[in-house]
Amino acid sequence: MEIISKAEELVERRMRGNDASHDAAHAFRVRDLALSLAHQQGLSSSPHSMLIVELAALLHDIGDYKYVRDPSEARIVEEFLQDQGVQDEMKIKILDIIKGMGFKEEVGEVANRNYSIEFGVVQDADRLDAIGAIGIARCFTFGGSRHRVLHDPRIQPRSDLSKENYMNKEEQTTVNHFHEKLLKLKDLMKTKAGKERAEKRHKFMEDFLKEFYEEWDGRA
Repeated sequence: MEIISKAEELVERRMRGNDASHDAAHAFRVRDLALSLAHQQGLSSSPHSMLIVELAALLHDIGDYKYVRDPSEARIVEEFLQDQGVQDEMKIKILDIIKGMGFKEEVGEVANRNYSIEFGVVQDADRLDAIGAIGIARCFTFGGSRHRVLHDPRIQPRSDLSKENYMNKEEQTTVNHFHEKLLKLKDLMKTKAGKERAEKRHKFMEDFLKEFYEEWDGRA
C-alpha cells in the first residue's frame, strides 16, 4: 500500500540522525515483529487491524523524547496521518498506541489492563526488540552515545522509579538499565505470543549479565 511506503520513507528520513539503538532499522524490526505477533494472535483476518498495527509500529519512535530537537516534532506523526487521509477513528487508535506504549508510561504503576489487541502486539514487539541479543546491543549502543560508563559497582540500580526519575538517567550506568527496565519487560508482555517469545530473550540477558559480572570481577 502506498501509505506504508510513505511511512517507511518518513521513518528513514526522520530517524536518520539517531544512533543505532533507535534508528530506522529498529522501527522496521518492530514492524516485522508486530505483524508476526498479530498473525499469531489472529488479527490477520482484519486488514483494518493489521494496518493499524503496521503504521503504529513503523511510526512509534518518531518524536521520541530522547531525540526530539524541536517541540514541533511531536506532531509529525499526526500530521503525516492527516496528510495521508487516514480516517479519524484509525488515526486516533494509532496515536493512542504510540502515546501509551513507552515503558515510562507504565513504570511505577500497575500495568494498564484496558488495552486493545493492536496496542498489545505493537508494545510487545517494541519490548521484544529491547531484550535478547539485539536488546543488549541496543542498550550498549545507546549508553555509548550518551557517554555512560559500562558499570560502576558503587552505583546501584534504582528501585523506587517514577516516570520522572526514570527519564533522568544522568548518573546511571549502562548495566543498571538492565535491572531498571530490560529484565522487567518479560513480565509486562501483553499477548500470549509476546510472552512466549520473551522467555528465550530474557534468559539470554540473564546469562549475559552473569558472564559480564564474572569477567568484570576477574572471576572468568
